[in-house]
Amino acid sequence: MNQPCNSLELRVMDEDMLKQAVVEQGPQEEAGQLAKQEGILFKDVLSLRLDFQNILHIDNLWQFENLRKLQLDNNFIERIEGLEKLTQLVWLDLSFNNIEVIEGLDTLVNLEDLSLFNNRISKIDSLDALVKLQMLSLGNNDIGNMMNIIYLRRFKNLRTLRLSGNPIANEEEYKLFICAYLPDLVYLDFQRIDEHTKELAETKYQYSIDELKHREDMIQTRQEEEQALQDLLAEHKAAFVEHMNGSFLFDSMYTEDVEGSKLAYLPGVSDLLETFKDKFVIICIDIFEYGLSQQEKRKLELETFNEGIYEAIQENQEQGKQMIAKFEEKHLLSLNAIRHESDLTSIETKITESSEAINELFDTLMTLEMQLVEQLEETINMFERNIIDLMGTFIENVQSLMAQCRDLENHHHERLLEISINTLEKILKGDLDQDLPDDLRALFVDKDTIVNAVGASHDIHLLKIDNREDELVTRVNSWCSQLVDKVHKDEIMRNRKRVKEINQYIDHAQNELDNLECGYIID
Repeated sequence: MNQPCNSLELRVMDEDMLKQAVVEQGPQEEAGQLAKQEGILFKDVLSLRLDFQNILHIDNLWQFENLRKLQLDNNFIERIEGLEKLTQLVWLDLSFNNIEVIEGLDTLVNLEDLSLFNNRISKIDSLDALVKLQMLSLGNNDIGNMMNIIYLRRFKNLRTLRLSGNPIANEEEYKLFICAYLPDLVYLDFQRIDEHTKELAETKYQYSIDELKHREDMIQTRQEEEQALQDLLAEHKAAFVEHMNGSFLFDSMYTEDVEGSKLAYLPGVSDLLETFKDKFVIICIDIFEYGLSQQEKRKLELETFNEGIYEAIQENQEQGKQMIAKFEEKHLLSLNAIRHESDLTSIETKITESSEAINELFDTLMTLEMQLVEQLEETINMFERNIIDLMGTFIENVQSLMAQCRDLENHHHERLLEISINTLEKILKGDLDQDLPDDLRALFVDKDTIVNAVGASHDIHLLKIDNREDELVTRVNSWCSQLVDKVHKDEIMRNRKRVKEINQYIDHAQNELDNLECGYIID
């Protein structure tokens, strides 16, 4: 283990330190000098070695977004942190530090090789995100519970494991236990696992492994079922009609309706409520099924649009490639002719002709791009009109169905109010045969009290219906607006990129000619 660092001068992992490391490890000689002059882009660095630097805290690595290999061994690091942005990391060495807990690795989904050798770790956990993990080194730590091995079964690609130097390595059944519970492991503590050892391990722990597999299968089945439900819910949300394929909206109307729950015990209200619910749920299911059907129409509209855009761009690019190919053939011949021409007048004439050909190509390519812009603009505008009309019709029809829900609620309210007033009259006359719960009887003081109670229930129900409708309309409009904005922005970015490509190519062709011309002027 590392020694206490109180007497040592710990270094700050700042930008100057990182620049120095990149320069020292980067290209040398002419390439290295050029890199120093032009500046160092951390995002271009693929490998970084920061070992033996007396580092206490991991910091300032967020700019190394494409880093694949990071060496931080032999420092005084106590916590795994500051690695969130290094999502491309494949190889990470944190050996010979003072780390006690495995953490801070949740975003490193591409990590294949992880070394935490010679630290102070006592538990193997918090590696769930490392689905590609192939090699794990945890030797010389404080891991003492053999059950930690079972956690590693989730890593289906794990082939190499090092645990020597931990308390568990002293257990009598250490090797057989690991071979039994990690059957796909190839190397343990730098030794290849032979077939005989695998057979012994399987025989010794067969019953326990079978039981564990059964539990794992049950867990996996449950997870798959939950994932399927989540996927289905996501599909329903995309159609804006989640939880509309049943009684969810109806039930939600009574969740906060204290008075309505009490009134349900009135004579005759139970049947009334059941009829109300049946009709209400039918309308909700109509909304749900209509939403899914409209989602399919939107998908088809979007697919048709994307295919049209793709085909138009491909056709345009092919025309551009043909033009450039013809130009390059003539351009190369022109450059060779200029190089072999000795008469200055002829040279000037050929240079002028080549320059004109370059300008002509620029005009042709830009004209072709403008034609594509106009074509795509027309396609996009048509798509925008279609999708807005589609969503407008969807909203209009959903609102019509929601209005039917409100009509049902209004009718139910009228009938409930009628039953409540009749019940009040019976109570006042002493003609009520049925006993009412005390909290319900408390509402029947006078007509105003019961009318207010029924009205409060009615208001809650209408509010729930209105809120669900408003939510749907708001989300539909937001989705439509964002989609249209994205389509327009994508086209603007495509056009800018294409214009930049054309200019870069023309500049390259012109530079070739200019360099040739400069050579003759110097001569």
